[in-house]
Amino acid sequence: MRVSGRKQTIAGTCLGLAALALGAVATLPGSAFAAPKAGETETLDIGDEPGRISGEETVVADGPYARQAVLFRSSEPPGTVVIHTSERFLYVVQGNNRALRYGIGVGREGFQWSGLVKISRKAEWPDWRPPPEMIARQPYLPRFMAGGPGNPMGARALYLGSTVFRVHGTNQPETIGQSISSGCFRLANGDIIDLYERVPLNTKVVVRHGASL
Repeated sequence: MRVSGRKQTIAGTCLGLAALALGAVATLPGSAFAAPKAGETETLDIGDEPGRISGEETVVADGPYARQAVLFRSSEPPGTVVIHTSERFLYVVQGNNRALRYGIGVGREGFQWSGLVKISRKAEWPDWRPPPEMIARQPYLPRFMAGGPGNPMGARALYLGSTVFRVHGTNQPETIGQSISSGCFRLANGDIIDLYERVPLNTKVVVRHGASL
């Protein structure tokens, strides 16, 4: 995998948002799931480095995690976002058995989940405010970080329902394809900007562990 951008040395990671107790994987019994609600503890992933810079032009340039149109059989209507955590891919359904596929980073073991949500909020260069619980564990972290190229949340964020989870950018694009976050889904900044422009508020998001549809 090659990461492309004007600054090849620039990289950083995504901010993973975890639940207080996400020991069991949430599953989708119908139209809802048992994921944690907003306001519960957020944690920074081990290895995240606030302040490392990654510009908005940074994308995964080649390899399986590069953004590309693919064949994709699905019963979901066009415009639906389908995430397969085991594959490390996010799909935007296009219809006619096709989809636009993005490589993503996913939750590490114990922080993966599945369910059905909608995009409830969109933000450009989102700010980051570590909660008191995180500061207590990692006192060196900033109390507030304004959105920007060095923010672990990356260039854009798509908020998933009322949960603490997001699809967002990263200042560490070399982690795309890895199981590294605390439940969020990360894309290289250039890819999350592309996705952000394609999906409106209230877009249906289906999160699955595997490829079975």
